[in-house]
Amino acid sequence: MEFSFTQEQEMVRETAATFLAEKATSKAVRRVMATESGYDPALWQQVSEELCWPAMHLPEQFGGLGLGYVELMATMEQMGRFLFCSPFLASICMAANAVLLAGNDSQKQTYLPQLAAGTTATLAFTGNSGRWDAQGIDATCTQAADGYHLCGSYRFVIDGHTAGFLLLAARAPGTAGEAGVSLFIVRADTPGITRQLLPTLDQTRRQAQLTLDNVWVSADALLGVPGQGWPVLSHVIDLATVALAAEQLGGMQQVLDMTVAYLQEREQFGRKIASFQALKHKAADMMVKAEAARSAVYYAACVADDALLNSKQFDALREAASMAKAYCSEGYFFNAGTGIQLHGGVGITADYDIQLYFKRAKSSETLFGNASYHRERLAELLLDAG
Repeated sequence: MEFSFTQEQEMVRETAATFLAEKATSKAVRRVMATESGYDPALWQQVSEELCWPAMHLPEQFGGLGLGYVELMATMEQMGRFLFCSPFLASICMAANAVLLAGNDSQKQTYLPQLAAGTTATLAFTGNSGRWDAQGIDATCTQAADGYHLCGSYRFVIDGHTAGFLLLAARAPGTAGEAGVSLFIVRADTPGITRQLLPTLDQTRRQAQLTLDNVWVSADALLGVPGQGWPVLSHVIDLATVALAAEQLGGMQQVLDMTVAYLQEREQFGRKIASFQALKHKAADMMVKAEAARSAVYYAACVADDALLNSKQFDALREAASMAKAYCSEGYFFNAGTGIQLHGGVGITADYDIQLYFKRAKSSETLFGNASYHRERLAELLLDAG
């Protein structure tokens, strides 16, 4: 596939880069890192009202701009490049996609305009096992005459402590694997829901634990067909995986740029260390990782575009998402680690921003499954196809 941005897509990308270069500075990132929410609500409101990023790929009839997933990925790449702290991944790439794919017309009309306007939300599905497949869902939903009762807990919920709405995956008692899974949308302040912020290595992205103590929800909270939510949820996870890979790509490129700039400034033995052949080889390896990941990410973005227009393409998305995530997880951590080494001992200190990217690289590597997990999934897909 030969890929190049259209003029409109290039404009979206350049606008995101220019805005974030001004607003998501190192000083701004470090400031919001110290807050409980983990992001600047005023800046999120500006992003939502002036740039309309949350509305980007949502259909126009639901308050969106009707753009594609490629435009969304171009924006996510810039967010990763500047370590933009925001609820965008959780609210739009996860929760909004869940409503878009699983909700009925009434639910879409109710929730998507709110999400497009900047209302925050998140998706919770993995439990204490930390698995990212259907086996990781251990919360239960019991049907009653007037609705459903939800019990259980979720971990590693992105921005779960601040989200306004929660998309929850739960299974019928006695079921296992992909069977019996249902999706629900509830307000975060629903009685019986307890939210606790988790300590994490990556301070630029918040994660939380949710506990549900016999939470009652009405039948209107159910998204899709009861007990048949996993196929749709798996598509949502694949779309989020592509978005995360795009963010990893941006971080990977930024780490390379930061490292090359440092090599051109630092002097040793009377020479710029960028002139040393061994260090040039290291930088070249970093560039190769970034370029390989870029191809995988934008191929996956194109497949995601097709899948949102044609549900038959979701099988291809599963394969493309795993390829992109495997490349980006390994590439980002390689580049961040190599960048730390080329900075020397000072690279890991708080004075240098590259340590923030190193921590984000490790956190993003494990989120939605690491490279080994996705290579195993690719192998299963290829064997099943054969």
